[in-house]
Amino acid sequence: MADSNVTITGTLTCDPELRFTQGGRGVATLGVAVNYRFQRNNEWVEEASFFNVTAWGTLGENAAASLNKGTRVVVFGRLEQRSWETQEGEKRSVIEVIADELGPSLRWAQAHVEKTARTSTPGDGGGQAGAPVGSGGGARPPDPAYGDEEPF
Repeated sequence: MADSNVTITGTLTCDPELRFTQGGRGVATLGVAVNYRFQRNNEWVEEASFFNVTAWGTLGENAAASLNKGTRVVVFGRLEQRSWETQEGEKRSVIEVIADELGPSLRWAQAHVEKTARTSTPGDGGGQAGAPVGSGGGARPPDPAYGDEEPF
């Protein structure tokens, strides 16, 4: 299977929209504009591409709490195609970026990083739901170098 990982750096076109599934899992949707500037016939030309980005779980919740329209962001994720049919019977399709990591770009800005409490939720790749990582209950054992302390 082909690898569909992508990294984009661009500007948020709107504030992240955070919603929750019926099961309580957070999902944030973001719009990212990526500008390209190049020279054609001794003249500078600017073009923009627009991407829909989806961030699930705590990644989406943290993005919604931290990022605003106009923020320059870096998104690492994978491409995913979705298809559906409208009520009028028209077939539609979209390619989105499903974010694995995202954050502010620090090229022209500074950010204050505040660590949140780490909990595992279903689908976030952790152990028992609601159990802090390193606290037992299906979580990974403490790192021998740090014990129960976080290295960050």
